Amino acid sequence: MAEHTATISWRRDGAPFTDKKYSRAHRWKFDGGLEVPGSSSPHSVRVPMSDPAAVDPEEAFVAALSSCHMLWFLAIAAARGFVVDSYEDSAVGVLSRSPAGKMAMTSVTLRPVIVFEGRQPSGDEIDAMHHEAHEECYIASSVTAEIHVSR
Repeated sequence: MAEHTATISWRRDGAPFTDKKYSRAHRWKFDGGLEVPGSSSPHSVRVPMSDPAAVDPEEAFVAALSSCHMLWFLAIAAARGFVVDSYEDSAVGVLSRSPAGKMAMTSVTLRPVIVFEGRQPSGDEIDAMHHEAHEECYIASSVTAEIHVSR
């Protein structure tokens, strides 16, 4: 078992609050010292109360799924003797109403483009590695959103 931490910090800085026109910009700090600007999505809270240059929770969710899947895919490819030169995923998450009627990330589509060096895996081998990566991904195992891999 392992614990993973993040510190999320926000300050009102004297601005009115109950009028709901306060900034949603905040900071994410991770155990290695990295700090990332965070904010609500401009799709949820209009600018300037949201910072479109910051990472919003929905983007982070999609990135976490994509990153976890990629890390497992790379490990599986290496174990099977395939050399991956590059892996780039333009993942997309869909925020919509769940069957329970709540707004939720209902699906995420991973769209990895992978370049191999040397021996090339067949389409079936790539599909099998993606399937195994999905089964092993801790984040995918933790969510109810449908996850698709498109190649």
